[in-house]
Amino acid sequence: MSLHSVATLEEKSFDNNILELVERDTIESWSAEEILTWAVGKFSDKLTIAASFGAPEGMVLVDMLHRLDPATRVFVLDTGRLHPATYDLIDRVRDRYGKSVEVVFPNHEDVEKMVREKGMNLFYETLKNRQLCCQIRKVQPMRRHLAGFDAYVTGLRRDQNLNRADTRKAVLDSSQGGVMKLNPLADWTHERVMDYVGLHTVPINRLHREGYPSVGCEPCTRAVGLGDDLRAGRWWWENDDVKECGLHVQEEADGSGI
Repeated sequence: MSLHSVATLEEKSFDNNILELVERDTIESWSAEEILTWAVGKFSDKLTIAASFGAPEGMVLVDMLHRLDPATRVFVLDTGRLHPATYDLIDRVRDRYGKSVEVVFPNHEDVEKMVREKGMNLFYETLKNRQLCCQIRKVQPMRRHLAGFDAYVTGLRRDQNLNRADTRKAVLDSSQGGVMKLNPLADWTHERVMDYVGLHTVPINRLHREGYPSVGCEPCTRAVGLGDDLRAGRWWWENDDVKECGLHVQEEADGSGI
């Protein structure tokens, strides 16, 4: 997808039963396991997991869905600037679960143009530059990849930061052509996530043990101090109210906007 082109996304269509579940917030009362079981049965091979491999939540979901349906597809966005530890985890997940991880890359022409015009580390200079980098390296590739699915699962939780406090467990993501976005762990705490990791020996990013509770691109992530917000190390030079890459900006209550 060219930076200067406008993507035309085909809107997804769902039966009335699915739409009613979302509109009435019925899914909000379901457990993570209930949501995933329903999603596997309803969407089958049109369901995928968006895992960053930089947060334990995604690995918990990979483990849960592997137990329900080992064929469920998993993808990761490779921005070209990830930590080596993240690449190591991708291979560990392949070995542990015996499944392929679909690696999604940005459009190389867009990356080359951006770097040529604005430099390798443009994101430190202005918020606009950082958002452009995230748009090219993350948002556009994800939009392109999700065009082939009806639903995707994320590890968003409400207590990750203030921007995610109102995260719902199910929305129609208009920025992705109306694909169903499922956040089964929305009401989980970090402690509950880590309890699951320990109970099931789920592989996680080794940087979590080195003070990185959330791992993004290498130049945009640093370790956090004791008592800091779990995502304080992401884009640490920016104000908290703008610390999102654009993949998970807040949806409208009816799922009509993002």
